[in-house]
Amino acid sequence: MVSLTDFEQDVEHVVLLDDDYEQIGTLSKDIAHTGETPLHLAFSLFLFDSRGRLLVQQRARSKMTWAGVWSNSCCGHPMLGEEIEDAVYRRTRYELGVELDAVECVLPHFRYRAFWNGIWENELCPVWVGFLEETPAHFEKSEVEAVDWVDWQAFAAASENPEGSEFAHFSPWSMMETRELLRSRRFRLLFEEFQSRSEQSTNSGQKGVGNVI
Repeated sequence: MVSLTDFEQDVEHVVLLDDDYEQIGTLSKDIAHTGETPLHLAFSLFLFDSRGRLLVQQRARSKMTWAGVWSNSCCGHPMLGEEIEDAVYRRTRYELGVELDAVECVLPHFRYRAFWNGIWENELCPVWVGFLEETPAHFEKSEVEAVDWVDWQAFAAASENPEGSEFAHFSPWSMMETRELLRSRRFRLLFEEFQSRSEQSTNSGQKGVGNVI
């Protein structure tokens, strides 16, 4: 586990990777995302409810990169020495006010590059999946402008050709990751499992694998 002191020291840094995906150090986040962004470690999370909906968030307009852009449920950067799964829990707790009980990494080797307003993203970005039945109400306003639920089937269909769809202005990585998720047998099994969770179990206090705090 990474201590709070480590978190306070490293929260504004990203973990740099070599071509073999070995960690080689850190770089301040404010200079990591440029026209020549070095390869670094990240994660991306997709949260679903029992109605087959995906939780999406609009990034805060004050953010340095991709400000105001809509994207998938949560994204972030692990700290040096931090397990990626721990980073998923940490960031969802901080950004969305959500305490997750379990997540699963479905795309451990996903890597992408994307360009926006003179800035390149260049990340090894494992994609995680989890379940959440309630809408986050206490999200961190410095990180998240708004949250919403969208129909996964519509989102997935649009990912093949977002232009002209209602999701045309979503982050490019959320579209790329969605296309890869659709090819994953494990993801399809998880999605079916999420849809089988009943509202009755949620109302009885069993929140599946996600609780709003």
